[in-house]
Amino acid sequence: MPTERFTFPGHAGHDLAARLDMPDGPHLATALFAHCFTCSKDITAARRIAARLAAMGIAVLRFDFTGLGHSQGEFANTSFTTNVQDLHAAHQALSDRGMPPGLLIGHSLGGAAVLRAAPDMDSVKAVVTIGAPADPGHVTHNFADAIPAIQRDGQAEVTLGGRPFTIGKDFVDDVSEANLSAALKSLKAALLVMHAPRDATVGIENASQIFLGARHPKSFVTLDDADHLVSKPADAEYAADTIATWARRYIDLQEPEVDGPPEGILRVSEADPKGFLQDIQSGPHHILADEPKAFGGTNRGLTPYGLVSAGLGACTAMTIRMYARRKKWPLTHVSVDISHNKAHAVDADTARPDKIDHFSRSITLTGDLDQDQRQRLLEIADKCPVHRTLERTSEVQTTLA
Repeated sequence: MPTERFTFPGHAGHDLAARLDMPDGPHLATALFAHCFTCSKDITAARRIAARLAAMGIAVLRFDFTGLGHSQGEFANTSFTTNVQDLHAAHQALSDRGMPPGLLIGHSLGGAAVLRAAPDMDSVKAVVTIGAPADPGHVTHNFADAIPAIQRDGQAEVTLGGRPFTIGKDFVDDVSEANLSAALKSLKAALLVMHAPRDATVGIENASQIFLGARHPKSFVTLDDADHLVSKPADAEYAADTIATWARRYIDLQEPEVDGPPEGILRVSEADPKGFLQDIQSGPHHILADEPKAFGGTNRGLTPYGLVSAGLGACTAMTIRMYARRKKWPLTHVSVDISHNKAHAVDADTARPDKIDHFSRSITLTGDLDQDQRQRLLEIADKCPVHRTLERTSEVQTTLA
């Protein structure tokens, strides 16, 4: 995943640190990610979600709000309103690169910020909130004991997540007065609300309020037992997969320009270097490959041999359908069952050139077909291009990129 680091001016002119995660393959769309309160662009959830979306063709810009992470400025002088302004600055930075974001993603208070900012961003067609508060003022419960001192002295140092932060009176006043009702009613983009029922930081009732306050199209997806920071890899990957699948209904996916053969280039990239999960990208299409848990995988996708069997089955069904359609025969449905007697992980560990791959193919034809037609379609199955490729000796040429 290519990543570009750069800065852009924030609401007060300070340089804000950003990372633009680009797809290895075709760039289909662009997203802008807003991190949680006092977090940074490099929080685990942000990194994992950005990486997964990039693997699916969606570029993701994540940045540090003013005074946080590697961004300049004083956090004590920021507020909820300045966060929204920083989001607009990030939107402008992407637009200046010819990549206006069609998707906004906000985590926790960042989710509230994207809801406030989205109505004023014409390029945004879809908005996602993750563990977001319905009332931005909810964030003050994290330092409730310090509020009297903040109001009295103008600011106070508090400890959040084991780190010291100076919270100013302007922040407390601004976030307490913030209201998302008007923003939700004027939201012109589709909305996906993601929340964990057991979120101990921002209760699930916040998701209900956001969902009920927004107009359609809107969707709600539970994150089950995820924590507020979505710190578990499986939860972050599930969130990313869900976001990518949902967003495709609403954002404009740019058709990639592909040189070469009609199918273009298929790229396989590791999704988890500690396991075997692979992202497979071909044009706008994305699937996963994996190994069973017994071989050290997570069983989240077809095995490599499973993908080969899928190609044979799909090609067989398509070939039969094309022939029946050309003949105008009453074929109403085709199904193909494929079995293969070798396991990829075993093959990888034992080099035995005398092994022969055996694919068993069972075809079910539905429709008012006579016996001659059925027999002819069975013969046509052997004309499937993938079938022919598997029967022939193939040559694989490998080079270093």
